Amino acid sequence: MTTSPEAPQGRRTRPARAAGPALSLISLLDPEVLADPYDLHRRLREEQPVYFDPYLSAWVCTRYDDVVEVLTRYSAARTPSPEKLASLGMGAISPIAAVMVRQMLFLDQPEHQRIRSLSHTAFTARRVAHLHERIQVITDRLVDDVVERGTLEAMEDLAAPLPAIVTAEMLGVPVEDHGLLKDWSATFAEMLGNFQHNPGRTPAVLAAVEDMGDYFRTAIRAEAHTPTTGLINALVTAEIDGDRLSEDDIVANTIVTMVGGQETTTNLIGNGLLTLLRHPDAMRQLREQPDLMPPAIEELLRFESPSQHTARLAPAAGARLGGHDIAPGQAVIAVMAAANRDPARFPDPDRLDLARTDNRHLAFGYATHFCFGAPLARMEGAIVLSTVLRRLHDLELATDTVTWRPNLGLRGLTALPIGFTA
Repeated sequence: MTTSPEAPQGRRTRPARAAGPALSLISLLDPEVLADPYDLHRRLREEQPVYFDPYLSAWVCTRYDDVVEVLTRYSAARTPSPEKLASLGMGAISPIAAVMVRQMLFLDQPEHQRIRSLSHTAFTARRVAHLHERIQVITDRLVDDVVERGTLEAMEDLAAPLPAIVTAEMLGVPVEDHGLLKDWSATFAEMLGNFQHNPGRTPAVLAAVEDMGDYFRTAIRAEAHTPTTGLINALVTAEIDGDRLSEDDIVANTIVTMVGGQETTTNLIGNGLLTLLRHPDAMRQLREQPDLMPPAIEELLRFESPSQHTARLAPAAGARLGGHDIAPGQAVIAVMAAANRDPARFPDPDRLDLARTDNRHLAFGYATHFCFGAPLARMEGAIVLSTVLRRLHDLELATDTVTWRPNLGLRGLTALPIGFTA
């Protein structure tokens, strides 16, 4: 999961050469660049691997080792408090900040570890493994509908509904609410990916935050008299040495888990299918060698990363990155998608290799903030791709062009029409 950087704090130190418009991450606002950002990433790695971007008021790094260093050492606590926003005359969006400052994604130690440890007891490998059969049943039902109709719109028919249904069942809320969860997730994701470029969407995000808060508080309180076996119940009852999560903590981290799980998985499925359609030899290989699915999922995540970049703040003592001095509190954008194609880390990085070994990509982050929902996303992606390849043949892209969602950080398609024979 990613977020746009806030304005950096403290002294701003710029390199001798600032980025020009043609070589800035802001170029992703151009739909043509967004459709294929990898040439921009390559140029940045080669020409300005660490640079201050005046358009984003942040440093940007694109090499694998530098991205790993930022994800490991820099601060994730980049969301201003409601009080800070009020002092800046931005109190109207304080309700969003009030939720985000409690989410583990935006916390440093020791609070991050406290929230993560309590949440992890509700998201164990055993819980995820038990979902496998259920995910397969849901996927088969969705594919049944496609076969019966004779057309496949992969985003609408598979990539969006499957994670939403799985999320509803995992949380322990009514499955019929999965469309509501998906709508909230997509709205909140606009903020996580590139909120500062969509100021007109502020009312929608505020409304979604309020509605999600009301919805999940109701679900939490219902656990007292009608307990479920879902994630919300597990969060309500999670306890380590007498420490428990507050209601506000549960609401905030249910929201980030719901959004992260849906957006990452939706994009993994859509991006993965598109990549295979564009590489028919690889699709044929995977159909003929289904045992390749585990490494294939990792390669698809590396090749078209659902999460493209995230932001951190330089440590209090400042830092040196790529030969540049980064002042304390300055924002740094770590471009995981560029790092995932760094030839210094991945041989022949622009070649899709489903059997690639030593594939330690950064699509799910790194270090303490590594996405703990990654096993579930991998499982859902593998089940969907395996089922599609097994049950649908002669797959071909049914459009000359595809459109990517206008989100600079969370890479996914608006639609993916596919022709097939059952």
